[in-house]
Amino acid sequence: MEMRLENLGSTLVAKLDGELDQSCAAEIRERIDNEINLHGITNLVMDFDNVSFMDSSGIGVLIGRYKQIKARGGRMLVIRTQPQVDKVIELAGLKRIMDFD
Repeated sequence: MEMRLENLGSTLVAKLDGELDQSCAAEIRERIDNEINLHGITNLVMDFDNVSFMDSSGIGVLIGRYKQIKARGGRMLVIRTQPQVDKVIELAGLKRIMDFD
């Protein structure tokens, strides 16, 4: 899994590429959290255009970042999910609590 982070004022854009699973979830979580705390980020956009697979560890990454951003009074948006990843997100019930585009 590779991830590029881009700061746009109070918004952080995380562009992920590869498989979001147990092997990389902790690193992804840590890098995003560090950026949020370092720059006072209140909004997070996670771009899943190049994410080909996500397991329950990925769900945990999403839920944790969502709670963190919501506690800051911000908004989290997950964009461009692929069909196979979108199905996991749907089954986990995340579409009822988070914003997706």
